[in-house]
Amino acid sequence: MAKKDAGKSAGKAKDEGDAIKIVARNRRARHDYDLIEKVEAGIVLTGTEVKSLRNGKANLEDAYAEVTRGEVWLNGCDIPEYLQANRMNHIPKRPRKLLLHRREIEKLAGRTNERGLTLIPVSIYFKKGMAKVEIFVAKGRKTFDKREALKKNEAKRDIDRAMRRG
Repeated sequence: MAKKDAGKSAGKAKDEGDAIKIVARNRRARHDYDLIEKVEAGIVLTGTEVKSLRNGKANLEDAYAEVTRGEVWLNGCDIPEYLQANRMNHIPKRPRKLLLHRREIEKLAGRTNERGLTLIPVSIYFKKGMAKVEIFVAKGRKTFDKREALKKNEAKRDIDRAMRRG
């Protein structure tokens, strides 16, 4: 009897720990860029930044990532100050280091050296209690490309509606 109960509770705790809690999304990224390759990276944060993220406060609108001297940095990401903190609060728009393996960093550095490619953060989330950032290697879209993509998505939506009806 004891074995069955122990197995169930262990499985339940594992499922809860695997949950992903999304804190912030960059919705404009999918409209402004062609997203090519996805990479998940950890973020180096201070205590008040983590508390602010757990409250669901972050902004990725003007954020981008860059490879500098063998390290990947997240710039322009706004994590507002934690209101209950004291004078030791963090700087809201400071550059934050991203944690990746060396081979991944070298691969990203090679891709971003290509003309027109950049690193764009799409979302910040908690996975197994750790803060993560989903970044994409992306190519900027021109205005006519954006209109073309909107037309394509609208046509796809119309086809899906017609398929559901009939």
